Amino acid sequence: MKLPIKVSEESREPIYHQIETQIKSLIVSGQLPTGSPLPSIRVLSSDLSCSVITTRRAYQNLETSGYIKTVQGKGTFVNEVEGSRKEETKRKVVQEAFEKAVYQGKQIGYTRQELSLIFEKSLSEIFDREKE
Repeated sequence: MKLPIKVSEESREPIYHQIETQIKSLIVSGQLPTGSPLPSIRVLSSDLSCSVITTRRAYQNLETSGYIKTVQGKGTFVNEVEGSRKEETKRKVVQEAFEKAVYQGKQIGYTRQELSLIFEKSLSEIFDREKE
């Protein structure tokens, strides 16, 4: 199974965190249901062209926080995540993405009002495109 994950070496965010965040998003959105097998650390690191150590760190963090579980000799699987935790994770993932975008916009000189207009335009474009 190939996960729909993309990592960016240009990002200021560490690659292990990019992997971790995207897998959490796939889990809480239901795209990776409870019990779904995940690729091995070696396969995922090969798919993403990153080190095994990086991928292992992402998996360890996900396992420590209860999103995945490893069964010796069988593989790594999506763990059951309770509803309230799913909702909190969804909100947190989106909020972090917004905060990064706002920070980048502010860094290059946009005002609060200009960023708000860009945000509204993005919302319109994405949601209007879905209606078509």
